[in-house]
Amino acid sequence: MAGQADNRAPYAKIAAHYTELITSGQLEPGTLLPSIKNLAEEWKVSTATAEKALRKLRNEGLVRGIHGIGTEVLDQPAPMSSGSQRQDRGHRTGSSWGSGERSDSHQAAVVSAPADVAQALDIQPDSEVIRRSRVYRDRHGIVAHSTSWIPTRYGKLIPQLATSERLTGGTSLQLIAQATGHPISHRIDTASARLLTAEYARLLELDPEHPSTDPVVVMTAKFVDSQGNIVEYGVDVGGPGRTWRTESEVSS
Repeated sequence: MAGQADNRAPYAKIAAHYTELITSGQLEPGTLLPSIKNLAEEWKVSTATAEKALRKLRNEGLVRGIHGIGTEVLDQPAPMSSGSQRQDRGHRTGSSWGSGERSDSHQAAVVSAPADVAQALDIQPDSEVIRRSRVYRDRHGIVAHSTSWIPTRYGKLIPQLATSERLTGGTSLQLIAQATGHPISHRIDTASARLLTAEYARLLELDPEHPSTDPVVVMTAKFVDSQGNIVEYGVDVGGPGRTWRTESEVSS
């Protein structure tokens, strides 16, 4: 967030800088990164810190080291994000987009809740619910088709939830928390690999005559506020070949 102090370690700042350049396409596959010595001089850090930054990029699969040549940028589609990861990103930056991503095909409507959605939201089957959907893309194509299912009572507080446009003023979860005064307190995530169905192919804009043999990752996220109310149920269908990746610090 603008104006917020960046307390990350120097190696992490360097790695984050090049991650953004790589995932946004500003550094094309095959490009060589600066040498450890040049990185150290440019960022005014030790060579050990510069090497650690490059090692982080290698561990993340963004670059590879070529003996006697240097560190080369790899061509690899960005992984899809879980609902909770997009929530975290939205909280930090105000946008659920990942590096190099954009979203389009924003649609919203009040519809009858399918059985699985009704169960997730703890409402009666066929009750009215707001369905918001959008498609996340990067330079390789569709990252994921994302659908948010929201109880209609929140649409009365926030009319734009039911309009087919990108939300302004924050994510749906941020807007709901602001309107109710109840922050999101916890979330429940699931992830599973599934065979590509005709419906998934439609959502991912794939040719039904030539279906992919790769499985798709389907991720769900249920968000609960501090009063125990289920405020949103999200379903993300990842494009074929996309993977779910997460990273966390491990203390010894």
